[in-house]
Amino acid sequence: MLRSMTGFGSAQGQVDGVEYAVEVRAVNNRYFKAVVKLPDSLASAEGEVEKLIRSRVGRGTVTLSVRMRVPDEMAAHRVNAAALQRYLDQLRPLEMDANPTLRIDLGAMLQLPGVCEPAPLEELARRTQDGLLKLVAGALDALVAMRRTEGEALKADLLGHCEAIEQHLAAVGQRSPQVVAEYHKRLSARVQELTGAGNLKIDEDILAREVAIFAERCDVAEEISRMRGHVSQFRDALGQGEPSGRKLDFIAQEMLREANTIGSKANDAEIARSVVELKTAVDRIKEQVQNVE
Repeated sequence: MLRSMTGFGSAQGQVDGVEYAVEVRAVNNRYFKAVVKLPDSLASAEGEVEKLIRSRVGRGTVTLSVRMRVPDEMAAHRVNAAALQRYLDQLRPLEMDANPTLRIDLGAMLQLPGVCEPAPLEELARRTQDGLLKLVAGALDALVAMRRTEGEALKADLLGHCEAIEQHLAAVGQRSPQVVAEYHKRLSARVQELTGAGNLKIDEDILAREVAIFAERCDVAEEISRMRGHVSQFRDALGQGEPSGRKLDFIAQEMLREANTIGSKANDAEIARSVVELKTAVDRIKEQVQNVE
């Protein structure tokens, strides 16, 4: 199934009292690139998160961010009683010697380095990691679903351009033999005009050889056949289940090459107009393929 490279997914949930919010966004990129933004306490889970992303996304820049909210009772700082006691032991002699009425301010003491320590969230993060990974998987599933929906719209648009290409190829194929016939007619008339004015005679074999050379030079049957083959390959690639963006891009390049060759070989204004429409359809395909995973 064709998938777009752009999409968004999110998931929220609570694991052992910890609230997690996961958001994942994907944009176009020629290759795969994962950007994982986790709180410091969840740094150990980065490898597992990236592994999950790689298992679901084959191409594009994927940015996944996690917000973590710990309940107040779990996030409260802890008082290092030993450190506080050492500060008190050093301050009490000074208090008595300097001013017996001087009292130690406990609030100020708590602000001293090492007295208040943040809660150790690493253990909490490890305990809730499995639940977080389930939320990450849910957000990635939502992303993939959105990419598939957009991919179906892209597929319909690309198939429409393929049909347009085949219509213009058919017009070129019908017109091409007429170009040779018209050239033969014009050349014969010109030769008769010149030979009649000069009372000369030109061998019919020479005239036939000149027409044959022109026909060979402007023959686009091979290019039309290859172009139709590229369109058929393009349709097959659209139906593949695996990421096919790069393959589609390559085929579109080959389509453009054949269209340019047809335009340069076919010496006819009507064919030139069809080639312009051909190249327009191929350019639209090339632009849309940049959005395909």
